[in-house]
Amino acid sequence: MRVASPAGRWVLAATVLGSAIASIDATVVGIALPAIGRDLDAGLAALQWVVTGYTLTLAGLLLVAGDLGDRYGRRRMFLAGIVWFVVASMGCALAPSGPVLVGARALQGVGAALLTPGSLAILEASFAPQDRNRAIGAWSGLSGVATAVGPFLGGWLVETWSWRLIFLINLPLAAVVIVLTWRHVPESHDPQVGGRVDVVGGALVTLGLVGLTYGLIEGPGAGWTRPVVAGALGTGVLLLVAFVAWERRVSAPMLPLELFAVRQFAATNLVTFAVYAGLGGALFLLPLQLQQVCGYSALRSGVALLPVTVLMLTLSARSGALATRIGPRAQMSLGPLLVGAGLALLARVDAAGGYLTEVFPAVVVFGLGLAATVAPLTATALGAVPARHAGIASAVNNDVARAASLIAVAVLPAVGGITGAAYLDPVAFSQGFHTAVLVAAGVCTIGGAIAAVTIRNPPRPPRSARSTGRSARSGAVHCCLDGPPLSDPGIGDWRPLRS
Repeated sequence: MRVASPAGRWVLAATVLGSAIASIDATVVGIALPAIGRDLDAGLAALQWVVTGYTLTLAGLLLVAGDLGDRYGRRRMFLAGIVWFVVASMGCALAPSGPVLVGARALQGVGAALLTPGSLAILEASFAPQDRNRAIGAWSGLSGVATAVGPFLGGWLVETWSWRLIFLINLPLAAVVIVLTWRHVPESHDPQVGGRVDVVGGALVTLGLVGLTYGLIEGPGAGWTRPVVAGALGTGVLLLVAFVAWERRVSAPMLPLELFAVRQFAATNLVTFAVYAGLGGALFLLPLQLQQVCGYSALRSGVALLPVTVLMLTLSARSGALATRIGPRAQMSLGPLLVGAGLALLARVDAAGGYLTEVFPAVVVFGLGLAATVAPLTATALGAVPARHAGIASAVNNDVARAASLIAVAVLPAVGGITGAAYLDPVAFSQGFHTAVLVAAGVCTIGGAIAAVTIRNPPRPPRSARSTGRSARSGAVHCCLDGPPLSDPGIGDWRPLRS
């Protein structure tokens, strides 16, 4: 279908609203962390678990969910994820203690794992090749708006009523998504998938991430040499190595490792890891800095990020269209540098500074970088492999982003010297925050450098093909962004891209 058609608009609306449910929830929690800590008497490590409990199951099960969608239907898994997420959200809203909240957040991550790869895979499978970048650009921009609206909405709910309401705002939105998806989204799956669901692989990667994250969060406070910390770290690493070994030998792996033989796909995921590591760690600490150190209310700290909303809304779709015309390399190289520059500017934020002089310049530069990066990054990851791998490609790219954020939230506070005691001391926390955001900025800068060296633009078609649009191979020429043409009889014969 085409984006401009009524059917295309309905599909785009359903996928954007569905992914917005997970996006809003992920960002509103950050603004609510100080209120949750006060209400449930939780320290910094407990607040880290409120964030990472969700990200752990999301990252660990994304690959399984992508496989399930390819096998049993992407629309079916998308709907199942919406329902699961809403039920878990009600559990979060009713949680009487920190451990119960962490458990409910982990269940939320399961629902998010089912719906997140489905939204992008539905777009990749539903739209004509020449419209996929436009659809993904619109999805990126509108989903980014949902992500950016989250802090404002969360701040308003926390300040006006209670942090518990941030988990209940999903209910009416989920009802709309279910109706739209049921009525307008076509079912799609991978007809060439075979074998059984790779349950062992899913268990290995999930438990490996759990062990690694537990050790990274508990290590700074408990001591890295304590048997429980060292054992968790060692077990986590061994399980992740076992996951790779298992995926190499199993007949129907949930992660086909040959995907990473496609240079464009592997490079894009390296850039994704670097950018989202910087973002995840910095955005975990920023609401705490604004509220604990600068004295912002929850609402004001949410409003502080509104410029990102405006920039994502106005520029993301245009960014996707520009990448289609000139190729993704320039934006994927310069965008992370802008994100890094915005994060570095956050090092100027302290207790005495004002919004217009310290916070606003940082979030504007940060938002420009995000708008330039997100759409071409997503489109390049999905377009580097054949359309029949849309589900697993989407899951891998999302998983890389979530795993990067997960590790950063666990590591970055310790890198900045922020322990449980520093969390309660505004001066110590501010010093650690400044160090942490500079480290995050450096990581994003590395992502831009990786893109400049590794990402390649697709070769331009001959002038005659561009003018008539009738070249038999014009669809394949743009495979890096649009994916192979659906009518191409050699769709399964894909090879690593070369310079």
